[in-house]
Amino acid sequence: MADWTVENYQDQHGRVPVDDYLSGLQPKDYARLLRAIELLVDYGPNLKMPHARHLQGKLWELRVDGRPNSYRVLYAAVPGRKFLLLHVFAKKSDKTPIREIETAQRRLANYSERISE
Repeated sequence: MADWTVENYQDQHGRVPVDDYLSGLQPKDYARLLRAIELLVDYGPNLKMPHARHLQGKLWELRVDGRPNSYRVLYAAVPGRKFLLLHVFAKKSDKTPIREIETAQRRLANYSERISE
């Protein structure tokens, strides 16, 4: 069985928002997020709570909890046994804010539109 891979969303201008966000983190937080992404690659769609949770539609969240900072990486499975990392943010409330979900949905729609051309 082929392994799953991870790809970061890239917009039509070549920007990679997830990379931009991760590069601004403290080394310890960066390492924690990288470890969570490695779990996603290792376990694929079998990764569940407390590490991953379905949000809605094709969107899932990779959960990185801890003090002082908790993060969420929003992602979707795309053709080719790939997970597309769409958006990352610091978690500051109990529920995932709708604007964060909408950002990920816009990026997924943009990606889907561009790969189908």
